[in-house]
Amino acid sequence: MARADVVCIPNGVFAENCYIVADPRSRHAVLIDPGDEVPRFLDRLRADRYTLKAVWLTHAHLDHIQGVAAVKEATSVPVHLHPADRSLYDGAEDQGRWLGLAATAPPPPDADLADGQALSVGDLRFEVRQVPGHSPGSVAFVGNGIAIVGDVVFEGSIGRTDLPGGNANQLIASIRDQLLSLPDETIVYPGHGPDTTIGRERRENPFLTGLARLTPATCMRCGHAVRSKAWGCKNPCPNCGFVYPQGDCSD
Repeated sequence: MARADVVCIPNGVFAENCYIVADPRSRHAVLIDPGDEVPRFLDRLRADRYTLKAVWLTHAHLDHIQGVAAVKEATSVPVHLHPADRSLYDGAEDQGRWLGLAATAPPPPDADLADGQALSVGDLRFEVRQVPGHSPGSVAFVGNGIAIVGDVVFEGSIGRTDLPGGNANQLIASIRDQLLSLPDETIVYPGHGPDTTIGRERRENPFLTGLARLTPATCMRCGHAVRSKAWGCKNPCPNCGFVYPQGDCSD
C-alpha cells in the first residue's frame, strides 16, 4: 500500500482542519477543504516542496470552503465538489451573513464528485464515498489506509444534523455503511479536532456503540427529554450532563 503524507492545518475561528495530502515520491498534492488563512496553506506547500494538483471538498459549509477562491486565484487548480452540495457552495456569501462573517463567493467547481469515483494524486489512489447526513453532498476520501471524512464523524462524536439539509438517520446510515465497513486500523482525519481510527470509534464512540438514541427529542445518552431542536454549543443534558449535540458550533 502506498503511503500518503498528510498535513493537518487547523485554521480560522472554527478551528477547521484543512489537509494537504501528498504523494511523497512525486511530491504531487491535493488540498482538502481550504478554509481560512490561505497563505498558511500555500506557504506549507512551498516549504514541503509539494506541487498542488487539485482542491477536493468534503462538503460545502462555509468553514470548509472559505479559502477556495483565494487558492483558485493563486494556483488555478481544479476544484472538485459533489453536486448535491452545490446550493450550499453557491450560497457561501449567505452562509457568511448568517454567521456574521465576510465571505467571498467561490468560483464554480471544475469537476463533480460521485460515489465510487476513483481519484488519484501521484501514485496514491482514493475512492470517493458519499456520506450524506451532515450535508446532502458530504463525501469521504478513502484509500492508502486513511479516510478524510469532513464533518461526518469525529473522535467520540458525529456531525451536526440541525443545519439545512441535515438528516440524523441518514448520517448514522452513512457512517455505518460507508465508514464502519473500513478496517479498524484505518486512520480517520475529521474536519475538526484530532485524528482517530475506525476501530476506536467503533468501540468507544457513544453515537456508534448502541448508546446513541436517534430520537432527537431525547438525550442521546440517558433518554431524558431535551429540546426538540439542537441545544446549541456545549449545552449539556439537564439530567446526565451529556453534551447534546456534541460540537463546537462548527461541526
